[in-house]
Amino acid sequence: MIKLLADENIPIKAVKTLRRKNIDIIPVLEVSPSLSDRAVVDLANRQGRVIVTFDKDFGELIFREKLKVKGVVLLRFIPKSPQHIAKRIEYLLAAGIPRELLPRGQRR
Repeated sequence: MIKLLADENIPIKAVKTLRRKNIDIIPVLEVSPSLSDRAVVDLANRQGRVIVTFDKDFGELIFREKLKVKGVVLLRFIPKSPQHIAKRIEYLLAAGIPRELLPRGQRR
């Protein structure tokens, strides 16, 4: 199961909705509010989590500065509500990760 780390721009109501559905998600706000993006990447790496965010700055850190991270889900839509965000994340998780994107040891 994928473990998620919700950036500060993900509403706590969305996180709570996902937790009620047994999705392993921790909001940055619970761990340490006001972390820099680089510190969020470090936290995600320490905990083996995929970052979920609306913040495009993570692309800069990961692709241009070549920071390693388990993954980033960059949400690019105008949310109607926290429940709308939760539903989109839930949909992505249900759709799964394309086999070719998985590390070789996890491909079946």
